Amino acid sequence: MPDQGDQGSVVNPVQVQKFLKNVDYPAKKDDLVRAAQEEGADENVLSALKAMPEEEFQTPADVSEAIGDEDGGNETDNGGDE
Repeated sequence: MPDQGDQGSVVNPVQVQKFLKNVDYPAKKDDLVRAAQEEGADENVLSALKAMPEEEFQTPADVSEAIGDEDGGNETDNGGDE
């Protein structure tokens, strides 16, 4: 039974980074997906990576931010006043 339509699973960016430990940055989204597949990432991780924007990621933090943004984007991105 395929899980392709399952969006209920939220992926922890730290979990994703475990599958990207051998990636040389900057890296494109396709490179990240391929690296995760080679490291044995599950479908939830691969889906999170595939859902990221088509861009070049400079650091692991950029990847985590992009994954977190897919999760709702409630980061302190445009909250300028403290």
